[in-house]
Parts: sequence; structure tokens; C-alpha cells
Amino acid sequence: MRRFSQRNSLVTLNEINVTPLLDLAFVLLIIFIITTPVLEQSINVKLPIGGANKQSAKPQDVVLAEVGPDGIYHFKGNKVGDIRKLEAALLAEYRKNPNLVVALRADREGPYKYPVSIIEACQRNGITRFNLMTEPGARR
Repeated sequence: MRRFSQRNSLVTLNEINVTPLLDLAFVLLIIFIITTPVLEQSINVKLPIGGANKQSAKPQDVVLAEVGPDGIYHFKGNKVGDIRKLEAALLAEYRKNPNLVVALRADREGPYKYPVSIIEACQRNGITRFNLMTEPGARR
């Protein structure tokens, strides 16, 4: 039987195996897809059924204003309490960024006056761009 020397087994690597890199990229993509909806909402509300949520604004221009069925307001995931404090927070954010878009989340079974008060607060302060968040409707 013939023995092979160790010198012949050393071969330079001409190509990089990209399969493990692609596996890692797909795993990270799946993780981001799963965690993104969780990061976008801070309180548990049942959104009304409507059109698809197609956002045309830049993500850095969008701020989240939420109100639960109990009338407690949240801004950017933090509880602010009443509408006056939310209005002050919206105005401060609008002064920093005049391209502000308010993403409004409200419970579909809560009173209509709560989301309307957020819209009125925006209009009083010159904020004219907002997005009423809904659940996507059934496709036909």
C-alpha cells in the first residue's frame, strides 16, 4: 500500500463556501420579520379592519400615538396620561421634525372621542400628516 505524504494534502482554498453565510442571513431575516410587529406597538388594542398599512413616510419621521379603550394615551410607547400631555409631546416632536407623521392606534371598540381628540390636537398644532392604523382586510 502506498502512503501519501502530508505535503500533497495541503491545498489552497480558492473559494469561500457561502452556504453558512446564507443560512445565517436567512435566520436573521426571519428573526427581524417576527420581532418588528412586536416593536411597533406598545399597548394591546384591537385595530379596526381596513386597508393595508402602506407607509409612504420615512421611518424616522413616524411617531406612534396610541389610546386604549380606557382613554389612557401613550406616545412613542410611553404612557403620558391625558390628552394635554400628549399634545405637548406631539408639539415638541413636531418642532424637532416638521416632516412628522403621527401613526394613530386606537381600539376599535373604544369610544370614538379618544382618537378624534388626538387628530384635533394634531390639527391645532399644524400637524397635518397622520396615519390611522388598521388591521389588513380580507383579500378578494
